[in-house]
Amino acid sequence: MDESGRKLSETVWTRLDRKAGAIIELTVRQLRHRVSTWVVLGVGILLMALLLVFYVDAVRESFDPIDNDGDSFDSDGDGYPLGQERKYGTPDWDPDLYPGASEYIKESDIDYNDEARTFSGNRSWDGWAFFEAKWLDYEFSGQWWEGHIDWTPDSEGLPTLTDCSDWSLDRIQNRIGWGDACDLGDGDGDGLVTYYVAGLWKGEGEATVPIDYYLEWGVWTEPTFIEPDPPEMYINEDGIDCFDSQGERVDCPAADRLSGRHGFDDDGDCTSTDYLLDDANGNGYACDVVWQSTNGVVTSISADEYVDEDPDEQEYIGELSHRTFIIAVGKMAFVILLGLFIPLFLALGLVRDETENGTLHLLLSKPIHRAEFIVYRLMGYLAISGTYVITLSLLVGVISSFLGPGEQFFRLSDLPVWLGIGVATMLVLAAYGAMFNTMGLISPKYGVYGCIIFGIWEFIMGSFSIVSPNWSVASVSISHWALQMIDAIVLMAWPDTIQWAEMDRAFEIDSGLSVFWQPPVHTFGTQSAGIALLTSIVVLASVTAAMILIGKSVFARREIM
Repeated sequence: MDESGRKLSETVWTRLDRKAGAIIELTVRQLRHRVSTWVVLGVGILLMALLLVFYVDAVRESFDPIDNDGDSFDSDGDGYPLGQERKYGTPDWDPDLYPGASEYIKESDIDYNDEARTFSGNRSWDGWAFFEAKWLDYEFSGQWWEGHIDWTPDSEGLPTLTDCSDWSLDRIQNRIGWGDACDLGDGDGDGLVTYYVAGLWKGEGEATVPIDYYLEWGVWTEPTFIEPDPPEMYINEDGIDCFDSQGERVDCPAADRLSGRHGFDDDGDCTSTDYLLDDANGNGYACDVVWQSTNGVVTSISADEYVDEDPDEQEYIGELSHRTFIIAVGKMAFVILLGLFIPLFLALGLVRDETENGTLHLLLSKPIHRAEFIVYRLMGYLAISGTYVITLSLLVGVISSFLGPGEQFFRLSDLPVWLGIGVATMLVLAAYGAMFNTMGLISPKYGVYGCIIFGIWEFIMGSFSIVSPNWSVASVSISHWALQMIDAIVLMAWPDTIQWAEMDRAFEIDSGLSVFWQPPVHTFGTQSAGIALLTSIVVLASVTAAMILIGKSVFARREIM
């Protein structure tokens, strides 16, 4: 063999031979005999068992209906739920205003620049005036910020107010603020007291409005009794409505009309005259829901407010929660937690420990390229950790597939997702393992601290990647690409996940699916989950290879003791 052939035979890409098998087998044996290995793997199994217990408990528990739009609550304590108050146009923050309560009807006013400044009568007044009173309603009251006058009658039934009979007009107007009044006395001797009033009051008399001030008056209608609706009437009262091409109401999504205007305001809180809302989805029609689809899959749902806003979660929460459980466990438990802790305990000392223990010269007694040695050590580490995560993911997948919702006995479509989670985690283990091993070589003493700091960074970036995968900073992390793998695998295994996520978001079902899953972003404009999956695999493999080469460079310059 010539010199170039000999060099080629010593590269990292040489086929596995006996010495490779020996190093891999030795690595596996060493890891199997470490207490830390079994502790980490045992904690992982315990974590998955705990998550499955929570899942089983959630499946068995009866589901309590949720009032998504909050219209079953009675915030002001007047006995009428918000939904009923919306129908009648009364606010839910004032206990004095409720369906059937007295209603104020304005009759007229004296504006700032009107010539006629005096009006007499028995009315409800609102504004500023010198009021010569024949009668005052001391019980007329309301919220303090509205400015109702507190007359505070004495034992003889006369108001107890500040005496301002000798004040100038400027002083009166400067000292008497909104919601207050003062006593001017009976200046004309007709037996009627005049008050300067700034606020709201009821009474009979003559009102004279100062120049540049305003006063309006009206009457209150007689109250009528309206039976309060039970709060349960406003829970799950506005479900998700779809209509087929014939205009008939059907289960969502409408098979022959995926795109178009849907939705119906079942509880009337959007179409109510007093609560007619803007066209939030911008399609030119109020109180509807716009569904959009691409290639037979619903990709966007945009609803106006108070339309289909309180569906029966029981119809949707089972499938939504099941998918959320799988994706959340795959991302948080497998990729982020196991993906970080397993290599931190198993891969950090793959080469460093042999150097410190003085056994490395025995392993390198036969001619072997140092990059090959690192690769074989990593392969031994992956033989343990990779087999573990693949087996664990499939085991959890099989159990959850038996327990999942639906009419089928076993959810076979879940297994590709769980297998993809295992593969994504294994690629993360390879990348982190190569990186932590290299950090241990660069700084045998302080490398562990660098790994911990890097692990914290990866955890933070992974969390950001879950909620905001488009954030460019997160893409420099390893965890981001593994999470993108899971997003792509989910979309390939369950093409309708976009629809479920949109329903979760648009109708506020709050299962968490729209938080833990979003369409993969690295598709190069193709919107293809396959492209995103391939891109993520290439990036993770490239990171692993780069870390191996850096580790080889450091290792090659180190003297073997």
